[in-house]
Amino acid sequence: MQERKVDVAVIGGGTAGMVAYRQARKHTDQVVLIEAEQFGTTCARVGCMPSKLLIAAAESAHAARHAQRFGIHAGPVQVDGRAVMDRVRRHRDRFVGGVLDSVKKIPAGDRVMGRARFIDHQTLQVGEELTVRAGRTVIATGSRTNVLPFLKDAGSRLMISDDVFEWTELPESVVVFGPGVIGLELGQALSRLGVKVRMFGVGGRVGPIQDPEIRAIALETFNQEFPLDADSKVHEIRDTDHGVQVTFDDADGDEATETFDYLLAATGRRPNIDGLGLEHTGLELDDRGMPIYDPYTTQCGDSAIFIAGDANNHLPLLHEAADEGRIAGTNAGRWPEVRSGLRRSPLSVVFTDPQIASCGRTIQETDEHCRGCYAVGSLDFRNQGRSRVMGKSRGLLRVYGEHGSGLFMGAEMFGPAAEHIAHLLAWSAQQRLTVDEMLDMPFYHPVIEEGLRTALQDLAGKLRRGPERPADCMDCGPGG
Repeated sequence: MQERKVDVAVIGGGTAGMVAYRQARKHTDQVVLIEAEQFGTTCARVGCMPSKLLIAAAESAHAARHAQRFGIHAGPVQVDGRAVMDRVRRHRDRFVGGVLDSVKKIPAGDRVMGRARFIDHQTLQVGEELTVRAGRTVIATGSRTNVLPFLKDAGSRLMISDDVFEWTELPESVVVFGPGVIGLELGQALSRLGVKVRMFGVGGRVGPIQDPEIRAIALETFNQEFPLDADSKVHEIRDTDHGVQVTFDDADGDEATETFDYLLAATGRRPNIDGLGLEHTGLELDDRGMPIYDPYTTQCGDSAIFIAGDANNHLPLLHEAADEGRIAGTNAGRWPEVRSGLRRSPLSVVFTDPQIASCGRTIQETDEHCRGCYAVGSLDFRNQGRSRVMGKSRGLLRVYGEHGSGLFMGAEMFGPAAEHIAHLLAWSAQQRLTVDEMLDMPFYHPVIEEGLRTALQDLAGKLRRGPERPADCMDCGPGG
């Protein structure tokens, strides 16, 4: 049995882990980065990048099918599934290669392969042959797909999102369980590429949407492309010779049965903390076995153990993982001095069409923070000029502001250019701008962002702040 002593051990070679390693290395050269399976990020391998490659192909097919609205006739659209998946994997491998190139820059002696487990709060067993004694430890073990037990009845036809990106050809049909971020993105993309898709959810949730008015419009819109039952009743799942057979209640409440090539489980993700031996650390754990930690320092209790990225199950987004890795690595490196790190204004985007985005506080958080003293401004994209020009006039934007102070609290939207508008709004929330100050910013014509101004004007009027909105805003131009 080999033994190694270091100042900092980082468990996990993904985004949070690699950032934490680099930050800790600024304070000490006695740092080790431990990875159980393969270095590289979830984003590059099976997450945001390959999914966007599939979505880009789907958007291209969808645009070609609907070009006739502009007077353009391209003929029947044919999707070469093999070519689509070849491009997805080829570019995916390029992204992964870029990440691995950065891993290679880490000294070989600082990289350790093996599954780590705590023996006590300062000792890790790595594989069968190595013991690492670390003054401080960063847990950055990421997450994995959470497959609900009843879905396993699909047998060999059960797939998770990781499997999709290894397909060499597109299937004819897929049933998706879970209309969350992954389910919606992949389900809509597959549907637009000619795959028969049906989607089931529980409890009425649609992606991460919190605002009930936006959720209703999103549900209606998705159902125009493929059946999505957000609060379904499924009776049975069977693996048969002809496919996975699903028996469920249809829209009329009658029992129906359909057969699909595959069942895609998109029922959320779970942090990779089981098997770490956290029970040997003395840390306080919640009822799910998760360490109690401070999100501003990433410190677990008052210990020298920090947790960052998807492993803490707080905000499973790449930019949040990077921020948390930076905080954890810095605090582990300069221990025992622990400081709060920068936590940015919440920002999330779902790359469906229309896109889903949220920033700042949700409507529920706004209600709680403002104790009910808030107002909501809105814009229906059906009448937004540039959106109509582009043939993308679907969706709703809702912005929240606080009575009295006039502060912008947050927003949620389902509509075109959401990824761009959400950035503007997240920046405004982080800068603690008032609605009046946001309306003082320049808006060009004609752009989709003019719809943001309309929503803010609506909000300003309800807050009794800012100029009275005229019936016809001539500086907006036609369709503004």
